[in-house]
This record gives sequence, structure tokens and C-alpha cells, in this order.
Amino acid sequence: MGAAETAGIVLRKGRPETPETMERHRKRSLPCCLPLLALLLSCPLAGVAQPWPPDREKHALIISGIGGEEGYQQQFRDWTARLHKLLIGRLGFAPERVTVLTEAPAGDTAAFGGSPQARSTAAEVRRVLNEWQGAVTPRQQIFLFFIGHGTFDGQVGKFNLVGPDLTAAEYGELLARVRAARTTILQLASASGEFLKPLAASDRIVLTATRSGMEQNAPKFAEYFLKALESGDGDLDKNGRVSVYEAFQFANQGVADLYRQAGKLATEHALLDDTGDGVGLSASGEPEQKRKPEGETEVKAASVAVADGGLARTTYFDSLPQQEAGGDSVLAKWIEERMRLEGAIEQLKSRRPSLAPAEYATQIEKMLIELARLGRAIRQRRQSPASGAPPSANPGEEDR
Repeated sequence: MGAAETAGIVLRKGRPETPETMERHRKRSLPCCLPLLALLLSCPLAGVAQPWPPDREKHALIISGIGGEEGYQQQFRDWTARLHKLLIGRLGFAPERVTVLTEAPAGDTAAFGGSPQARSTAAEVRRVLNEWQGAVTPRQQIFLFFIGHGTFDGQVGKFNLVGPDLTAAEYGELLARVRAARTTILQLASASGEFLKPLAASDRIVLTATRSGMEQNAPKFAEYFLKALESGDGDLDKNGRVSVYEAFQFANQGVADLYRQAGKLATEHALLDDTGDGVGLSASGEPEQKRKPEGETEVKAASVAVADGGLARTTYFDSLPQQEAGGDSVLAKWIEERMRLEGAIEQLKSRRPSLAPAEYATQIEKMLIELARLGRAIRQRRQSPASGAPPSANPGEEDR
């Protein structure tokens, strides 16, 4: 370090510059920098996620039932508020397409701004699901969430509402009239296992927090399910998204760890069905009814034919691909078709043991070619938005 620098003097174009002259230069140059600074602040930053428009192709209904004790009332309010925040926030649901039914009096919308809200009565449940018959199109997805207590009297499973309850079969009848591309039902209440079979159907995912109506203690599954979506830790395959299957597995692990650390036997065992057979897949990956001695051979045979999990692995709560289409209707349609095809491939893989090798090879080859062709069309569209030529109607035609 030179003597001039030691004395606090800087050479500027050969002339000594003291701290006083440096301050004068700084003040003169600051106004010149302000316009550039304003321009930089007004531009989107590279690598910083910009907000996407809400996805109007998804509908959701949250039914938060009666809590009874104050502790449960608070817990259900917390879970409901967190779920609603996730849906209209990072998961991209349009607020007006998310209906919230709660124990609170109608009009108490403080925590659900922008979303319709009413009391969780049988009449309101019927009203919303009946409205879905006309509002939901065959290209759209619907999500139904149950938060609360369930009951089972040995024959019929119900979910506790304000006033008279609806049975699992009644929910099944109401949903059967809604024409959606895909339906995802999260029954997070006690005794929810009794809802599995009545709600099971084609193109439908049913997840229950318990494996039967006999598991009637308040389950903890909902807490870990929400954490899977909130923290991103549920993204087990690290593709930047959390599927229904991943959230199911993450929550199961959280529940198992909770009981193990407490030194207690688990009183809840979640199930997932997405094949429509109503059998259900447990966290271990085995069809739940395998545990039962009666009819064990028949259940094993059925489980070989179709394994659960294929549809749930390709069903996500977010709308990332559609939002990334940026309003390009053609691109959005192709992305939607790619997602449908990915789900069909997973379902075909689950049916492989029941198919002849040649039949399986023929079907999987056709689907994979179609998937590759769609992927190429999507990439080309993103690179050149003006290219409006749709993918070939015949898989593999462009490759011949």
C-alpha cells in the first residue's frame, strides 16, 4: 500500500483526491445512476419465478365437519385454512373454483378470501356437488377433501356434518353424476376406510386415512399430508412436483415415525385406490385385503390383474405444465394429452401380469411412440410458438 493510500488520498487521473473530493464526485454521479436502477428493478429477474394465472380447469371442495371438542375444532380450522392457502397459492387453483364448507356460520370468510363458503351441512354438500354436474366438463379435474370425524356403526360409514350426515354411498351417488376427466378424493377423517369401496370408480383416486371403519381414533394423517405439499419434501422423485402417490407415501412415513417415536402401536393405516376395484393399496405396497384370511386366494388373483398406484403417480395437485403453456391453448392441449397418456402408461404397467407378453409389448410400444411424438411437438411449439401443426393422428407416422 502506497503512502498516498495510507494517508487516505486516492490518485484520480494523476491528481490526488481526498475523501472530501470523492464525496462530491459521488453526489454528482448518483442522479445519473437512478434511471438505470429504476429500469433494472422494473424488469423480471432471470431465475425468479413469476406468478402464473390460476388454472380454471380444476375444481375443489373442502368439507370441514364438526369438531366437537375445542381442540379438534381448532385443529380442523387450521388444516382447512392451510389446505385452502395451498390450493389457491402455490397449487394454482382459481379461488372462485374452490368451495369451503365449515362448521363456522355462513359468511365467516376471513380465512377464505375469494372462495365461496357455507356451513358444512348435507344440503350444502348436495348443492355444490349438484352444481358440479353442470359446471364441470369432461376435460376438467375435481378434488374433494374431507377434514373431520367419521363414524361407522358396523354397517354404514358416515362423515360428521352440521346436522344430518351423509353416508359413503350417498357421496358416491352424487359424484357419479359429475363428468370429470379425473376425480381425486382425500378422505382424511376417522373411520374413513369405509368410504373406499363406495367411492371407487374408473379414473378416480380415493385416499383414506384409515383402512377400515374400526379405526375410529382421530388420525394424524392430514397433518403430514399437508406437510408433503407445504415443504416440498413430498417430492420423492425430485421432479419439482408432488403427486398424489408421493404425498400418500410421505404422509404414511410421517405417521409411522410419529407412533414409533412415541412407543405406541399405530391406530391408523391409510389406503389408496385408483383402479376402481375398491381394494386399496397400503403404505407397504400390498393390496390391503391380502391381510384377511377369508377369500385370500381370490383377492391375490384380483391384485395381480391390476395394481393400485399407477394413476396416482401421474396425478398432481399443481398445474405447472398448463401454466407454463402461458396462455397458448394449443400447447396446453398437448400438455394435457401428454399427462393423460402418462397416466394410461402407468395403468398399463400395473396390468402387465394379467396380459400376454405380446399384447403388452404391442400396447406399450404404441403408447411410448405416441408419448415421444407428443414430447417432440411440445418442444417444437415452445421453441417456435407460431408452429401450429398438430401432432400426427397416427403414432409413429412422422418417424417412418
